[in-house]
Amino acid sequence: MSARAAPGPALALLLAGACSSGESTGEEATGPAPWFVEEAASRGLDFRHASGHGEAFWMPEIMGGGAALLDLEGDGDLDAYLVQSGALAAPEDAAVADRLFTNDGAGRFTPAELPPVRGYGMGAACGDADGDGDADLYRTALGRNTLLVNEGGRLADGTATSGTAHGGWSTSAAFLDYDRDGALDLFVTAYLEWSRTGELDCMDPLGRPDYCSPKNYKTPALSALFRNAGAGAFSDVSRASGVAEKRGTGLGVAVGDLDGDGWLDVFVANDGMPNRLWKNGGDGTFADVAMLAGCGVDADGLPKAGMGVALADLDEDLDLDVFVCNLRGESDSYYRNEGGYFSDRTAAAGLAAVSKPFTRFGLALCDFDQDGRLDVYEANGRVERAAEAGAAGDPYAEPNLLLRASAAGAFEEVRPRGGTAPELVATSRAVACGDVDGDGAPDLLVVNRDGPAHLLVNRAPGRGHAVLLRVLEKSGADALGAMLTLEIDGRRLRRDVGAAYSYLASNDARLHVGLGTARRIESVRVRWVDGGEERFGPFDVGDVGEAGDAGRAPVFELRRGRGTRP
Repeated sequence: MSARAAPGPALALLLAGACSSGESTGEEATGPAPWFVEEAASRGLDFRHASGHGEAFWMPEIMGGGAALLDLEGDGDLDAYLVQSGALAAPEDAAVADRLFTNDGAGRFTPAELPPVRGYGMGAACGDADGDGDADLYRTALGRNTLLVNEGGRLADGTATSGTAHGGWSTSAAFLDYDRDGALDLFVTAYLEWSRTGELDCMDPLGRPDYCSPKNYKTPALSALFRNAGAGAFSDVSRASGVAEKRGTGLGVAVGDLDGDGWLDVFVANDGMPNRLWKNGGDGTFADVAMLAGCGVDADGLPKAGMGVALADLDEDLDLDVFVCNLRGESDSYYRNEGGYFSDRTAAAGLAAVSKPFTRFGLALCDFDQDGRLDVYEANGRVERAAEAGAAGDPYAEPNLLLRASAAGAFEEVRPRGGTAPELVATSRAVACGDVDGDGAPDLLVVNRDGPAHLLVNRAPGRGHAVLLRVLEKSGADALGAMLTLEIDGRRLRRDVGAAYSYLASNDARLHVGLGTARRIESVRVRWVDGGEERFGPFDVGDVGEAGDAGRAPVFELRRGRGTRP
């Protein structure tokens, strides 16, 4: 924020045809045709975030809200959960109006029932917490966090029996099987130790009341780790694991095997402090190695105001790189993985100048034009108000950014700005990525502070062919943390199964892989979280037409045991 001081496993393949043949060219990508169309209202996604801001400038008000895209009903499409913040002045036990919407399979949404939730809402994380094969949801908050257990497509409050209520100010969270015992554990990031009675009065450069920097408080908080003992009962192992050894101003979290040792590590983006790379020791303990590994600070040795974070193989060398977005005046941070050590390649990737004018929170690394390279979408919104409110009437509003990955390994901005026409200007926070309308292409759900949510449906011109890969445990749950290596037309691509990335968001756990002009996947090699490996394929994509069968992507399932050993 402000740097101002004052899921044996099964593999389900969902193959989607091209919207048009061939890869998009640079000229097409930067031309006037929009990549997204905003359709939240017309598709029934009726949600307006409320920060509760009144006269006082209370710090948590500028930070929300969150979102999740998940297959709640197990019917193969993505439902939507939106986290409401509420009012900080309300009683702590006051119910908050989060919203759940079920998907009809074509991307049209209907409101669904929810149990009461409490606490000033922040974000969401999804995973099979109780081992029954379906996706559960963990809601973070200022105050009591909530575990919503999936009972046949309906959510029920299972917090009390799970032991995951936690407390304080939690932000992003992630489910992961850090000890490789087959049960998903839970990592929760925390931001500040904050209370209404201890709030500070801060001014902007023009002498007007405004939100404070986290540096003013000097109260960084402790992240938490909960170990799953089975059937969704968790124990707090924060201290025993070492996670509680260092405080931080954690906002974004992402999970992956960053050093290639077969154990899942955790990366936390800190606001105004060095980032944390919690290396998994394989014995139940973690150690922060961010500074040693080269991803704690930038190339100048300075910490940035880290918000959203994502891990992906951006340079196609089969290891995970780190992408963090930061505050206005600071560039993004692209840490290239070089064998478990990282180098800051932000400027070389063309990310420095284009990102600096904006405060970036939500982050999606998805292949929107389906050329086999991961593009970047950033959800932006200030934390220090502008001198004038601007056309949107919101002094914190900014346009979002869409950056297309080039064959040369750099990024270039797509116009119109943010990929929409007209340009959307809001104070955007969480962004969740997933195929909501079943056409095989990744769409975006964006939450805007004190504004309506945006549903950006993918209409990128010249999209290539693509596949959706779903990796499942024996129970049918998404195999979070599994690593896939794909052989496609002479290229080797790595994709990891994950839902926790961005900021306050949970994303589609299916893997969307753009193929460009290719129509055949030579092989898919899966390394499961427990270290076992299998090989699947080859697969012929075929010509399924612009929208497939009745506008949906064809579905293919392969189960563990039907593949071959590599």
